[in-house]
Amino acid sequence: MFQLFFTVISVLLIVVVLLQQKSSSLGSMMGGDSGGEEMVQTRRGADKFLYRATLVLAFLFAGAGIYAMVF
Repeated sequence: MFQLFFTVISVLLIVVVLLQQKSSSLGSMMGGDSGGEEMVQTRRGADKFLYRATLVLAFLFAGAGIYAMVF
């Protein structure tokens, strides 16, 4: 049962992180110029939900890993 929980949390965390990726070229991901100034924006809507979901899933993942080590 625990392995199923850990696997589901892992897959959900991967999916949520991948959904957060902004549309950017490969060059800008590798440190190149993205062709414009980056603007800092507040999180709204789906971006805010994905950010919070990532935090919750990351804590669950870390907690499950520590639990697995202890017990």
